[in-house]
Amino acid sequence: MFEYFYHEILRRTIVSFGSLFNNISIKHTNNSDEVVSVIKVPLAYGPTQKFLARLEQSPDLNKPVQMNLPRISFEFIGLNYDSGRKISQTQTFITAPTSNKTQEKKAYMPVPYNMQFELSIMTKLNDDMLQIVEQILPYFQPSYNMTVNLLEEIGEKRDIPVVLDSITMSDDYEGDFSTRRALIYTLRFTAKTYLFGPVLSASSDIIKKVSVGFIAASSSGADSKAGSRDLTYSVEPRAIKNYTGTVTTSLVNDIGLSETDITVADASSILENTYIVIDNEEMYVDSKSGNVLTVIRGSDQTVASNHVSGADVKKITSEDDQLIEVGDDFGFSGGF
Repeated sequence: MFEYFYHEILRRTIVSFGSLFNNISIKHTNNSDEVVSVIKVPLAYGPTQKFLARLEQSPDLNKPVQMNLPRISFEFIGLNYDSGRKISQTQTFITAPTSNKTQEKKAYMPVPYNMQFELSIMTKLNDDMLQIVEQILPYFQPSYNMTVNLLEEIGEKRDIPVVLDSITMSDDYEGDFSTRRALIYTLRFTAKTYLFGPVLSASSDIIKKVSVGFIAASSSGADSKAGSRDLTYSVEPRAIKNYTGTVTTSLVNDIGLSETDITVADASSILENTYIVIDNEEMYVDSKSGNVLTVIRGSDQTVASNHVSGADVKKITSEDDQLIEVGDDFGFSGGF
C-alpha cells in the first residue's frame, strides 16, 4: 500500500516560518535621541526552556547583555488535520514537472494540515521587547500569507496562511542581584499547509494525434449502406506561438489593425499556407509576392493589433509543434 516518498513539505514550511522573523533589529538611543547601537536580534530554532537554562547557568554574569539578550526562538509544537479544508481524497490533477514539459505527472489532491508554532521573544529591557513586537504584529490581521514551494517536482507553489492565535507575557523581574531578568513574550501561530502524496507518472504520454473513423452515407438515404464509404479524419496539435524564439525577418513598414498586405525585409524562407507571429498576434500566410505577404489577421483567436516597423517576424514550424507545453492553448491541423 505504502511506498517511499519525501517532499520535505513540513521542513520547507518550518524554514519558511522561521525566515519571517530573521531580519528584526532594535535600536538604542542616547538622551539626544541619537542612535548609539543597532542590534540584529538573533533567531534560533529550539524550545524556550533551553535558552533560559543557558542564561541561568552562565558562569559569567558580566558579559555584555546583547550577547545573550535579546533573542528570538521558535519551535514546531503540533500538527493536526484540518477537516474544514477537506476535499475529495480520490480526486487527482495532472501537470508537467518543471524539468520536462512534455512528460505528464499525476498527483492526488493535497491533504490539509495545520502546523502549530510557538515563537518566544526574550529581552532584558522592556523597550527592546516593544520594538520587536511592533515589527511583528502589524503583519498579522490575524493572518499573513507566505509562499512555499510545497512540491518542487511539479512546481507546486501555494500561499500558506499563518494565523496569530495568541500572545502571552511573563516577567521574572523579582529576584536577587545574582538573577538575570528575562522578559518573555510567547506568540502562538497556526500555519495552514498541505501535504501531498507520491507523484505518479500519468498513464500515457500527451496525445499528439487523434484519428476519427466514420461512415459517410450516400445520397440515397441515411439508412442505406449502398454507396457509403469509410472516412478517416485525423488531427494533430499545432502550435499557435513560436517556442524556439528564432526570428525569421522583420517588418519594413508599420501596419494597422485591418491591413492584410505586409512587407517584410526577407520573405524567402516564409512559405504560403503557413503561420507567422508578430508580437503576440498570429497570422496565416495566404499568399506572397516577393517580400509582400498577404495574410489573414488574428488567427486562432489571437488579437489583431498595430505593429511598428522593425518588429520581429517569427515562423511557426513543426519544431514548435513538438514543444507545446502542457496547459498551453493550441490549434489543430486536419485532413481526410
